[in-house]
Amino acid sequence: MGKKGAKATSAAASVAAEMVEALRPVGEVTSKSMFGGYGIFESGTMFALVSPEAELFFRADDQSRKRYEDAGSSQHKPMPYFEVSADVMEDDSTLIEWAEEAAQVAHAAKKK
Repeated sequence: MGKKGAKATSAAASVAAEMVEALRPVGEVTSKSMFGGYGIFESGTMFALVSPEAELFFRADDQSRKRYEDAGSSQHKPMPYFEVSADVMEDDSTLIEWAEEAAQVAHAAKKK
């Protein structure tokens, strides 16, 4: 997310708290401060991250990656997380849909 030992910004903390609340329909959603940003977890599996710059990224796989690329999202390299566009952030039902998919991708990757 950021450099090891980096402190989380108040903006990143605010976005993480907002996302934990907004993504409750996805399941048991929690957050944890990590490397200057935040990891967002569903039932203990990280499916999203908030960068130190307060940008939200969702976990993607080979199938869902095209959705993010088509939306012009950048990848949080080298991790398989892609930026969530402002359009998606502003539409609650789309945000939940994308988050559910990201959680499924993360859980599937954990089982491998």
